[in-house]
Amino acid sequence: MSVLNQLFNRGLLGPKCKTCLTLAISRIKLLQNKRDLQTKLMRKEIADFLLAGQEAIARIRVEHVIREQNTWEAYEILELFCEFVLARVPILESQRECPTELREAVASIIFSAPRCSDLPDLLHVRNLFAAKYGKEFIAAASELRPDARVNRTIIEKLSVSAPPTDVKIKVLKEIAREYNIDWDSTETETELSKKPEDLLNGPKQIAVQPQTQSRLNSTAKSSLIGKKGQQNSEYSPTYTSSSPRVGPTLTESSNVKPIAEIQSISWESSDAMQRARTAIAAADRASAAARAAAQLVNFKLNDQKI
Repeated sequence: MSVLNQLFNRGLLGPKCKTCLTLAISRIKLLQNKRDLQTKLMRKEIADFLLAGQEAIARIRVEHVIREQNTWEAYEILELFCEFVLARVPILESQRECPTELREAVASIIFSAPRCSDLPDLLHVRNLFAAKYGKEFIAAASELRPDARVNRTIIEKLSVSAPPTDVKIKVLKEIAREYNIDWDSTETETELSKKPEDLLNGPKQIAVQPQTQSRLNSTAKSSLIGKKGQQNSEYSPTYTSSSPRVGPTLTESSNVKPIAEIQSISWESSDAMQRARTAIAAADRASAAARAAAQLVNFKLNDQKI
C-alpha cells in the first residue's frame, strides 16, 4: 500500500470504524437475547424427547443446543473485543502498524467476521482494517497463521466440527437434571462411544458358520484335485511303438497349444464367419432395396414424361 493510500485511509478509519463497532455491539446484545430464548426452547424439546424415550432424536438435537451455546459464548468475547477496539480507535488511527496490545482483538474480529453471518457490521470493520493494514494482515488472521494471535476460545467456539461425545452426554445430563427426569445414560453412552464404520474400506467381513466353512473347504479341495488331474491327463507321457522304452517321450512339445485353447479359437473363428455372413446378407438386402427404389423413381419420371 502506498503512502498516499495510507494517509487517505487513516482519516477515514476513525468515524466509520466507530459507527460499525457501535452497531455491532448493539446487534450482539440483541442476538444474545434471541439465542438465549431459542436455547431454552430447544432444551425443553430435548427434555420431552428424553421423557418419551426417544433418545436417538435427543442425541441429534443436543448438537444444535451445543452449537448455539458456543456461538453465544463467542459473541460475548466479540462484544468485549469490539468495546476494547472502540475505545482505542484514535490509537489505531494515529499509528501505521497495528499496536501489539490491540493485535489479538483486531485479529479475532477479522477471523470472526465471515463466520458470523448475523453480524454484517463486522464485515465492514474487517474491510476497514484491510484498507489500513493490507491484505497480508487479513490473510494471516483468516488462515490462522502462527503470528495471527487470534483468540483460541473464539476459534474453538466458532468451529464447525461436531462436538465431542463427552460434551454431548454432559449437556444431556444437565437437561435431564434441570427438568427432573430420571434418565439412564447407559444406552446413549454406549451408542456414542461406538466408532463410525469406515465405508471407504468396503463392507466388513461376514462371519462364516463352521458347517459352511467346512463345506467351502471341501469344495475348494475337490476343485484343486480335479484341476491337477486334468493337467496330468493333458500332459501325460505316451510311448511310441518304434522307439525302445528306455524312458518316456512326450508327444506334446512346448509349442503345442492345449485342446481347450484350440476349441476356443475355432469357436471364435466360427462366430466371426457367422457375423460376416450376416453382414453380407444385410448388405445384399440393402442394395436390393436401393435398386428397387431407383427403379420406382425411373418409373415415375417416365410416367410424367408420357
